Amino acid sequence: MKIIAITSPEVVAEDSCIIGQLVDKGIDAIHLRKPNADIDACRRLLSELTEEQRAKIVIHDFPELYFEYSLKGIHVNKNVATLPCGYSGFRTRSCHSFDEIARYKHEYDYLFLSPVFDSISKVVYRSGFSDEALAMASAAGIIDDKVVALGGVTFDKIAYLKKLNFGGAAMIGAIYSIDALKHVRNVASYK
Repeated sequence: MKIIAITSPEVVAEDSCIIGQLVDKGIDAIHLRKPNADIDACRRLLSELTEEQRAKIVIHDFPELYFEYSLKGIHVNKNVATLPCGYSGFRTRSCHSFDEIARYKHEYDYLFLSPVFDSISKVVYRSGFSDEALAMASAAGIIDDKVVALGGVTFDKIAYLKKLNFGGAAMIGAIYSIDALKHVRNVASYK
């Protein structure tokens, strides 16, 4: 199972330190999602990272940074509706329904399905799926190794997500902070 971190929306002084620690702990990917920052703030952050750390970054808001910094890939969402012309690199996408998952699964390396649980970082975002609906989607092969659970995901829910055949777990609040990192053991132990 992939373990994926998503950055906080604001640029914080600890960003490069947190990203470095996540890479050291074996994280599969870090989604650089900074909708409250401008491109120059994201450039400064990426400049503080090593090549190894940048190779784990999937960019959300400024796809041109993929090319400038040799990042892992580009994420498609409401802010980046399409991939750049001629782009053939690693690609991910946000989805909020099983229909979207079925529609886009073959075009992307993985898809986020959210919110699977009640969100930790966005209190008003409630789970969009019942346990029964998730089990049915899993049995139908909609949920598989290309689908990553997002929304309220914590390390204690990983066993449940594995039973449902999710290919990964993405976390913001449960993993992306200095305080959270103090409690995160080696990420490989959850895979």
